[in-house]
Amino acid sequence: QVQLVESGGGSVQAGGSLRLSCVVSGPGYTSVRSSMGWFRPPSGKECEAVAFIDTDAHTSDVDSVKGRFTISRDNSENTLDLQMNSLKPEDSGVYYCADFRGSSAAWWLLLYGKDLTADWGQGTQVTVSD
Repeated sequence: QVQLVESGGGSVQAGGSLRLSCVVSGPGYTSVRSSMGWFRPPSGKECEAVAFIDTDAHTSDVDSVKGRFTISRDNSENTLDLQMNSLKPEDSGVYYCADFRGSSAAWWLLLYGKDLTADWGQGTQVTVSD
């Protein structure tokens, strides 16, 4: 069974930075075969797709984070990272990483990823204050 564990969340002031990490493990697991991504549920809103990276290292992210967030992966370590800069209060929420168990394109996952079967982490809280 695949397990995903997020870390790196915390509380920062607007304009600050955080780096989220997600470590994936499991018998025989290798992230090289999986497209992955980050979601967040903004307070009072439904789950929002944030950023994705596919098995060809193509990335896609939601307009609200373009130029501020960068998704990356290290297949040798089975990790997925999200570098978040210039944070805003509206970025606050619990961030979840997801492993889609296949090679779906990043742009496609941005549109439809939240409706797909995936393995999920437990989430890490990000709080950005004014």
